[in-house]
Amino acid sequence: MSHLTNEETMRYSRHLIMPEVGLEGQERLKAAKVLIVGVGGLGSPAALYLAAAGIGTIGLIDFDVVDTSNLQRQILYGTTSVGHSKIAAATARIQDINPHIDVIAHETFLTSENALETLGGYDVVLDGTDNFPTRYLVNDACVLLGKPNVYGSIFRFDGQSTVFAAPGGPCYRCLFPEPPPPGTVQSCAEGGVLGILPGVIGVIQATEAVKLVLAKGKPLVGRLLMYDALAMTFTEIQIARDPDCPACGDRPSLTGLIDYPAFCGVGAAALGPDGLSVTEFEAWRSAGRDFVLLDVREPHEFQINRIPGSRLIPLRDLPGSLLDLDPEAETVIHCLMGSRSAEAVLLLRAAGFRKVHDLQGGIRAWIETVRPDMPNY
Repeated sequence: MSHLTNEETMRYSRHLIMPEVGLEGQERLKAAKVLIVGVGGLGSPAALYLAAAGIGTIGLIDFDVVDTSNLQRQILYGTTSVGHSKIAAATARIQDINPHIDVIAHETFLTSENALETLGGYDVVLDGTDNFPTRYLVNDACVLLGKPNVYGSIFRFDGQSTVFAAPGGPCYRCLFPEPPPPGTVQSCAEGGVLGILPGVIGVIQATEAVKLVLAKGKPLVGRLLMYDALAMTFTEIQIARDPDCPACGDRPSLTGLIDYPAFCGVGAAALGPDGLSVTEFEAWRSAGRDFVLLDVREPHEFQINRIPGSRLIPLRDLPGSLLDLDPEAETVIHCLMGSRSAEAVLLLRAAGFRKVHDLQGGIRAWIETVRPDMPNY
């Protein structure tokens, strides 16, 4: 057990006078190793509070740089961090909060090749990711390693949290055995998220991690806590381990890690026959090629920016607007980044449209490449 210095004793005094923590509990926190996968909206508040609480070793996995759009919710970073490595900025901030702890930086993609080795060195894993490939990868690695997975997710005004892969409890695959088809679920980048929401869910995740280390209280094992920020309500639903789960069931079929990017279809649209790059799209425009440009975003997004000549039909309205479109016309579809446009392409093709193209990277990629003077989001 790691003993406290005199300075640490003063720092953690409000913990030490709590019988549920005390000296022994604080020493357990100091000896603990917690890995945070993704230092973004959820990872930011979790990292801050775990550092302040005295978790002795905090691991961080991320490979991104700080973007201006992050600052609305990722409270680890400030304006001066924009353009810099998230890992470097997060490490400096965490060590400023608590110089008595160790921060281990894993500035890399989490992959099927490195996940078991990386997660294996920690006691608790906190999942702060925002994509399905990494969620399944973290879940499966935690199941194989026997590590508790403190899960959280956020979207618009809704958040949820639970603890997966604890002894006797369910894992992520007990709820969702397979990832959804690519393009059918919006990310926070496309659907948006209330900037305050990850603070609530990330702090819940940090709380669960501390409880697991202390072995105190009732962790969210077998319970999914759902938060509605608009209604300001918490709802809890029971989730049980599925005996037929391919990962944690009685006869698991998953004995190793999968190549998740291919498994989840990430990048499939960019390689597909319907894809049209921004460069190709601009060449069409310059040549005066005749085509319909369809924007399937929402009206409030259309007000922010638009490609000249585009026609707005939100994705939700597209099925009822097919009669207004010419199935023989060359049609280019775009959204913000590509998720909704990929779904729109599938819808039109099923309706008999044959000359349909998906603008890869959406209007965001077009602005970055062609019109950097336009507002982007």
